[in-house]
Amino acid sequence: MIFDALRKVFSKGQPQPAAPVGVDSVPIAPPASPIQQPQPTVSMQHTAPKLHNAMWPGLVGKGTGEGQEPPISLERMLDLTAAAEVNGARFEGIDYFLFFPHTDPDASDDELRRIADLVASKGLKIGSLVAPVWPGTVGDSAMGNAEQRTKFISAVQKACRIAKVFNEHGVRQYGVIRIDSADSPSHWSLNPTANTKKIALTFREAAKVAEDYGERLAAEGEICWAGMHGWRSMLNTLEEVGRPQTVGFQADLAHTYLYLLGYNAPEQALLAPGYSEAEFWAAYTTMTDALRPWTIDFHVAQNDGQVKGAGSHDKTGKHCPADDPNGKLDIVKCSSYWLKDAAARGIQHICWDGCMFPNATLETQETWNTILDTMLKVRATAGWS
Repeated sequence: MIFDALRKVFSKGQPQPAAPVGVDSVPIAPPASPIQQPQPTVSMQHTAPKLHNAMWPGLVGKGTGEGQEPPISLERMLDLTAAAEVNGARFEGIDYFLFFPHTDPDASDDELRRIADLVASKGLKIGSLVAPVWPGTVGDSAMGNAEQRTKFISAVQKACRIAKVFNEHGVRQYGVIRIDSADSPSHWSLNPTANTKKIALTFREAAKVAEDYGERLAAEGEICWAGMHGWRSMLNTLEEVGRPQTVGFQADLAHTYLYLLGYNAPEQALLAPGYSEAEFWAAYTTMTDALRPWTIDFHVAQNDGQVKGAGSHDKTGKHCPADDPNGKLDIVKCSSYWLKDAAARGIQHICWDGCMFPNATLETQETWNTILDTMLKVRATAGWS
C-alpha cells in the first residue's frame, strides 16, 4: 500500500523501498464560507501536551523514481525541527516512522541507541512510533490470509522492540504505536461484516504483543484504510476489537474532516456540500463525541477540502500548510474538541502531520516556525499544566 515503492531508496548500499509516486488531487466541495482562525485568549503558559513534529513528511511521496523528489534524511528533518522557534518556544520531540531510509526495522540495539543519541543531541524526545504494517514494508493486510496477518503482527512486534530500546535509553517516555488495517475500503466492502471481524481479530492479537511491552496501539482514522474509512466504520472496528485499554484511535484533523464529508463512506456523511458554519460544528460534535473517548494519539493538521493519492496509496485527506489560505479548518478550535480530557486518556503529546509537502516547502525554516506557532496556539487553548 502506502510504501510499496520504498524498495528503491538505498540504505547500507542495498536497494530499499521508496515512497509512493504519481500524486493526484480531487477537489471536494468547500463550505459556504471559510472557517476563520481565532486568536487564543488564554494563557500561553501551559506545559502540556508536549509539541512534536512528524519525521515521515521527509519520506511520503519521495523516492528515486521519475518525477519524484528525493527523500529528506532523518538528520535533516531533525535539524529543521530543532531550529524552529517562536518567542523562545521550540518543538519538544518527534514522532517517527520505523522504516527505510530513516530506520531499518531490524536494526540492532546498538544502531537504535545511536539513533536515540542523535535525536537526544538535538534536544528532542521520541513519542509515537509508526509500525511498518503495510505490504511492501514488513507487514501485510490485517484482514488477509493467515500468512498476511502474521506479517502484520510481526510489524507490530518489531515496532514494540524498537520502542523498548528507545524507552530504556530515555529518549522516549510517552507515546503509542500507530497502526492501521493495511488494506483498502474497496476490498473491505466485499464483505464488510466478515472483514471487520477479521481486522478486529488481528488487532486483538497485536494488542497482546503490545501489552507484553507495555505499549498501546492507536489505529489511524483515515479514509483510505479498510474498516477505518468512515467515522462509524472506525467506531465499529474499535468496538469489535473491544480492548480500549490497549487499542485506541489516532485522530488527525485533515483525515477526520474527510469523515464528515463521507468521501469513501457516503452513507456516513455528516455534512453536505455548501454546509453552514453552524452545521459544521454540529457535525463535528457528533463525530468527536463518538470517537474522542477512544482517542489516545492526536495529529494537528490542515485540509483544503481536497483528497490526494500517491502511487498505490488510495486517495486520502490532503495535508496543507498551517497557514494555507484555502484551509477549511479552524485548527485551534477543532483541536480543542479532540483534546477535551486528553490527559485522562493518557495523551502527553500532540504531533503535526504534513505529508506530501514539496521539498522546497519542507526545506524552508519558516514553514516549521509557522507550524510551531499554530501548535503553541493549540496548547494555549486546549492544553494543561
